[in-house]
Amino acid sequence: MEINPRHVLVFKQVVDAGSISAGARALGWRQPSVTAQVQALERALGVPLLLRRPTGVTPTQAGQSVLEHARAIASHLDAMARETQEQRARRLGTVRLACFASALSSIVPAALAALRRRYPDIDVQLAEAEPGAALELLDAGRADIAIVYRHVGDPRAFELAPRVQVPLADDQVLLILPGAHPLAARPALALADLADEDWIITYERCRDHLIDLCHQAGFEPRVKHESDDNTVIYELVRRGLAVAAVTQSSLGASKLADVAVCAVPELTSHQVNAVCLPGAERVPSVQAVLEALQALTSN
Repeated sequence: MEINPRHVLVFKQVVDAGSISAGARALGWRQPSVTAQVQALERALGVPLLLRRPTGVTPTQAGQSVLEHARAIASHLDAMARETQEQRARRLGTVRLACFASALSSIVPAALAALRRRYPDIDVQLAEAEPGAALELLDAGRADIAIVYRHVGDPRAFELAPRVQVPLADDQVLLILPGAHPLAARPALALADLADEDWIITYERCRDHLIDLCHQAGFEPRVKHESDDNTVIYELVRRGLAVAAVTQSSLGASKLADVAVCAVPELTSHQVNAVCLPGAERVPSVQAVLEALQALTSN
């Protein structure tokens, strides 16, 4: 048995109004349309629901039972509408955010602090994940927003469409080397100047991209260390053990004493995007998080 909920609510309106014509006026419909919907409900249930009298209609015993259910349905719908409006007004809800480490230690904390001041009822849950893993979490329904980066000009860059993309920043990649290194005093560096250096390399995708750039500059980089921890990277560089390519945003999360920061033209920037599934950007809590991230990165 398939019951059309609209027929049930139309039936309730007729009974509450006292007649089919009055119910039609309350609904703003034509009377034959209301009559047809009540009759369709009676056919679906297999019992008469209304007794027609000169002064209007009254429900049968079965109709009275349907009326009680109809009023419960209407009450639930009203509660749903109120809760949804409250969520929209107060931006209630939980937002799961998957993000790579350097953004988690730089832009994300400041954005979430601003978000909490404005919308204290939004609960943001963070998970550290590199772009590929973050997108997998998003597509599997285990994250609501993924913050990812792509190297400019990298043919292996992640395809983000048809997901919704919210641009956050172009994060320049810079070279860090020991402050006492002879190259630290140079006004400009080329990647080929670093052919004889030991390197620290971070994530796999960054590693592959940097190696490609070094090959284009005519050398094979000597990768001596691997770490995803900015503190470890800067400490190794500070002590003269290697050089590294890092993003500009990560510099703010680290102490740079005894470390020189240099621009190298061949080191391209990261395009940083917040990504969500189509439609999620209109969910009030998700929209608020996206707005907070954009407000911070646009300053």
